[in-house]
Amino acid sequence: MIDFRGENVVTQSRLQVPSFVPVFSPLALRLIRMGVPLGPNALLTVRGRKSGLMRTNPVAVVARGGRRWVIGTFGDVNWVRNLRASGEAVLTTGRRRDSLHAVELTQAEAADFFANVVVPYVGNSAIKRWLLGLLGASDILRDPAGAASSRPVFELR
Repeated sequence: MIDFRGENVVTQSRLQVPSFVPVFSPLALRLIRMGVPLGPNALLTVRGRKSGLMRTNPVAVVARGGRRWVIGTFGDVNWVRNLRASGEAVLTTGRRRDSLHAVELTQAEAADFFANVVVPYVGNSAIKRWLLGLLGASDILRDPAGAASSRPVFELR
């Protein structure tokens, strides 16, 4: 079960998914399954909230200080809804599979996470800024509080 530790959980909205994502995601899924490293990407497997079937999606994992988070970059998409409903996931990185509990951050916690974890991580790296822009997520850097209202963040424990 998902642990809601307060009010003001991210507004359930769906952001514009860039046209290359539906093409790239299945390719990324296959490459990660084969063990090809793709930066901070891993496979997140969550039980479908309606079908009950296990669903796997490539996600970027933010890891700092022994903690891990995933960001719903495109808002309230299916894997986000499934993770909210299930609260449990399997994260696969290479040959390592971890069964985890998901805790969705409140808007205030997500804004703090964006400002104090993501912004310093991205720093002045042109490639990281470019990738966020390509994904339509550069608002995370410009306006962490605004981004937190539409981009859910889950801590994986």
